[in-house]
Amino acid sequence: MKNLIPLKKVSLLILVMVGTLSCNNDDDNIVSFLPETIAELAEATPDLSSLVAALDRADLVTTLNGTGQFTVFAPTNTAFNTFLAANNFATLNDVPVALLKEVLLNHVIDGEFPSTALSTTYVNTMATQSETGLNLSMFIDISNGVTLNGVSSVDLDRADIDATNGIIHVVDAVIGLPTVVTHALANSSFSNLVAALGAADGDLVTVLGTAGPFTVLAPDDNAFVDFLDGTPLNQVPTDALANILLNHVIGDAVSATNLIDGVAGYTNTLATDSNMNNLSLYYNTSDGVTFNGISSVAVADVVASNGIIHAVDAVIGIPTVVTFATADPNFSTLVSALTTLTPETPFDVILSRTETGNSDSLDPPFTVFAPTNDAFAAITVPEESVLTQVLLHHVVGGLNVQSDGLTPNGDTVAPSLQGDNLTITLPGTGDNIADITDGSGATDIGIVAVDVQAGNGVIHVINKVAIPNIP
Repeated sequence: MKNLIPLKKVSLLILVMVGTLSCNNDDDNIVSFLPETIAELAEATPDLSSLVAALDRADLVTTLNGTGQFTVFAPTNTAFNTFLAANNFATLNDVPVALLKEVLLNHVIDGEFPSTALSTTYVNTMATQSETGLNLSMFIDISNGVTLNGVSSVDLDRADIDATNGIIHVVDAVIGLPTVVTHALANSSFSNLVAALGAADGDLVTVLGTAGPFTVLAPDDNAFVDFLDGTPLNQVPTDALANILLNHVIGDAVSATNLIDGVAGYTNTLATDSNMNNLSLYYNTSDGVTFNGISSVAVADVVASNGIIHAVDAVIGIPTVVTFATADPNFSTLVSALTTLTPETPFDVILSRTETGNSDSLDPPFTVFAPTNDAFAAITVPEESVLTQVLLHHVVGGLNVQSDGLTPNGDTVAPSLQGDNLTITLPGTGDNIADITDGSGATDIGIVAVDVQAGNGVIHVINKVAIPNIP
């Protein structure tokens, strides 16, 4: 054995010399030793054997041997065992291939990001949402080490493993496909929202963890502080709290691009009025993205497997008919008529009422036929006493009459607060959804949009001002 030692030294010296000479020659016999790809490095690491097997089963080895630049958060074998047990899979082969592929891609970011370049922010992974095809978001938090979606931490002693096509960071847990609840829990800026979801009726945490899809307009902590205004969360009635929270949820996956393409308009939330009609939500993208005129998007398109979160800067309370009139610029003349032009009648206060039994008997719910700005532009606005009667003629008190509550192929007669009847006729003529005959007998008024549902009533949009029978 002693004789072998000098021989080994000589052999090593020869190998070094050959390598050195090869590097100095320009002929075709140069021997080069290239560093490995991400897939090759994983395969050479015993503690990542489960990851290698998963990549092979999901047919992603070729991808991570490719020429792009990737950042891979690599779960250990222990992490995979925990993942399988938590999801009732006996072995890796029991995981559906399509699911496994998306879970693995949820560990991959396009581009090379060393641990020192990571910051507390959202990034996109290479996994996609089935509803929209958008890439899923990942929340990186570096406030205490490096955590991912609040469920997995980077082993900083095993970070920054360089490969020819990117970089590997070893992590201690598999990063499952996030739901909107996952993202809310991961980001400490939503701690008040999470507390509210847990306190409200209806087990909303479980609901928002289901398949969806949902779009959640998520108020940040400051928004909740402003909304509560010193009232402890546990003093807010839990049924009312649930409805307020549901007023931030749309039953579809709506990206910021979808909203901007729509410019402005109405959609429905999962909140309801007392008759279980879903409430409307007005969005406007003329200056950022605002909802009901009171809440603006601060962070857009946090994509989850079951929907999308847009962080907003204000809690969106249950709207009244006044909320929509004020938020929608198409009603700016109507708002002026209800306020500055009729100071003797507090229309804004009356139409914001949510309780019955008022001394003047002007009780909600209200059905409002709201003239557009163009409708007001076509008339000479009368003096206050007459204008007050005109405005009262557009409101039916004590009733929430949606379009499906109108008589089909016939007339619906409703007494206005002014006293004269409005007659609504279905179907309408031309482009009108329905026609209206007002107190003066005019029949050329058209309903052009219906069912803007508030918590205390409903708005139908009309293209001409209705005139009562005023002597």
